[in-house]
Amino acid sequence: MKRLIIHGDPGIRKDAVIEVDGEEYVCFGISRQGDWHGPDEVQLWCTVGSADEREAFDRRDFIPMHLDVEAVDAGAVTVIKAKGELAV
Repeated sequence: MKRLIIHGDPGIRKDAVIEVDGEEYVCFGISRQGDWHGPDEVQLWCTVGSADEREAFDRRDFIPMHLDVEAVDAGAVTVIKAKGELAV
């Protein structure tokens, strides 16, 4: 599990599935920063991880300030499922 800061909005919401640098992640939670007084473009601060880590996120079995942080541009994010849509 890690914190992913996305510069720009690739159109994702909570429970989205994304790919960054060849790795697939589930977005457990997203905080939108910079809409009012922030930088020129919005930033999405996402807590991401593998599907196996969902239970640890739900039980808050992690320390948020100890997560690794990675920052990427929205163009580097491939959206697989935009907002927790079920694959049919």
